[in-house]
Formats: sequence, C-alpha cells, structure tokens
Amino acid sequence: MTNIANTPTPPYYSVIFTSILKPDETGYEEMADTMLSLAKAQPGFLGAESVREGIGITVSYWDSLESIHLWKKNTSHLKAQELGKTLWYQQYRVRIAKVERDYSFDAEE
Repeated sequence: MTNIANTPTPPYYSVIFTSILKPDETGYEEMADTMLSLAKAQPGFLGAESVREGIGITVSYWDSLESIHLWKKNTSHLKAQELGKTLWYQQYRVRIAKVERDYSFDAEE
C-alpha cells in the first residue's frame, strides 16, 4: 500500500495497529492483503495506510465506533486475529482514536 488514504472531513475514527512479527512470517503478507480487501468491503471503512520495516504500523479509518466494532467481530477477521496470535505476532497493540482535525500537502497540486 503506497498511497495516503483520502479521508473525509473530520470527525472520523482511526484504528492504529502496531505490531512486531515473529521470525517466521510465512503466510502473513497474504493474510494481511486478504484482510485489507475484506475491510474495504465493510460498511464505514474510509481507507488505510500501512508500513512495515521492523515494526509494522497500519492505520485504518472508519466513520464510527460502531463500524470499528463490527469489523472487529467479523468472522473472517476473528479467524485472522487468532492466527496472528498463534503464528505471526510477537507483540501488538491496538489504539482507537477520534480524528478531530486533519490537513494535507501535495507538491504535485
């Protein structure tokens, strides 16, 4: 993922998922791609940004806390969460925040 998410005018919510993987990452990237595709189809999903270089940080944007809650309880997402705990993650943390303000710069505009 190489684009900055195009989010609406605030307020909206962000889920910040920070993780450190175990040495054996087999299958992780494929699952992450599958989860992003699935998240994009969820009501209330606004976009996402992700980077992994040592530590991984994925920020997803949502229109409401209810949308975030429904995504957390999605059956496929629950299965991926369990696989993450047993196979891929050494450590992770989830933070949920309300975005009250945003602004941007684009040298090409």
